[in-house]
Amino acid sequence: MATMDKIFEGYRSRLAVLEATFDKNPLARGVAWIEGELVPLHEARIPLLDEGFMHSDLTYDVPSVWDGRFFRLDDHLARLQASCAKMRLQLPLPPAEVKKILVEMVAKSGIRDTFVELIVTRGMKGVRGHTPGQKFKNNLYMFIQPFIWVMEPEVQPIGGKAVIARTVKRISPGSFDPTVKNLQWGDLTRGLFEAVDRGAVYPFLTDGDTNLTEGSGFNIVLIKDGILYTPDRGVLEGVTRKSVIDVAKTCGLTVKVEFVPVEMAYNSDEIFMCTTAGGIMPITELDDRPVKDGKVGPITKQIWDAYWKIHWDPAFSFEIDYATATAKGATNGTKH
Repeated sequence: MATMDKIFEGYRSRLAVLEATFDKNPLARGVAWIEGELVPLHEARIPLLDEGFMHSDLTYDVPSVWDGRFFRLDDHLARLQASCAKMRLQLPLPPAEVKKILVEMVAKSGIRDTFVELIVTRGMKGVRGHTPGQKFKNNLYMFIQPFIWVMEPEVQPIGGKAVIARTVKRISPGSFDPTVKNLQWGDLTRGLFEAVDRGAVYPFLTDGDTNLTEGSGFNIVLIKDGILYTPDRGVLEGVTRKSVIDVAKTCGLTVKVEFVPVEMAYNSDEIFMCTTAGGIMPITELDDRPVKDGKVGPITKQIWDAYWKIHWDPAFSFEIDYATATAKGATNGTKH
């Protein structure tokens, strides 16, 4: 985390500039794209009877913009399309058009560090009573807002507190495919309540068979004897986790994606969580006990630095031209 102060100082500086525009630009607090129209986020409305709202019949994805650059946008759009296919949904617009709209939204808002969300729902007609081969009119909703932190910058230098959930386990992959990003958050919400009840913030859910899965919107990475371990069952295949694997290999570190027993968490040298909304988030206390010496470990620091560094790498990101509301140069934002 040698670069942490610099990263967060830059973020706070850009946020201050943005906040100074709140009274001048109605889109500076956030923008929504609803049925082809851009509206201030707080004015956005969705149909009450949309199946996404009524039955959580939807999938979604969350890319981000950092310092005016879209990060791994193609990876997020590819995962969204894959999730749609698994749920028999269809992205209503071509990815290239989605990308163009997102760039326009960010540029018009002036937000340089941006939380971006795309949601594809079943639409206004439910599945019950449909006929084989029937086409559904799926809906797409998109919105952006200033960057959201699962772990605030003030906490990251010292690390957060987590618990292994005891009162709830992660929903079985046989019930819902965890590789589909979804809002079926009943188990995760219960985990969040339990974490707070036990004096922590972040719940780590198990599969009910003594193996770790994931937490409330984040993947889990354990470090033991210099090797990174992350669960492969019952989890979302996170784009941030993918970045962790990429930078770990660049750093000469070994990453194992496999079954991870709960016992390993208690014996780990280091633990961190990873997600778009926060990046690499160290955990230094687990179940009221310090992880190792209770400080952020050296490998976590190394991954943290490398992860944020690639946000400016053209192989992983592309720059937004805020003046013209277009992308500068190549717009893949994905390393192949």
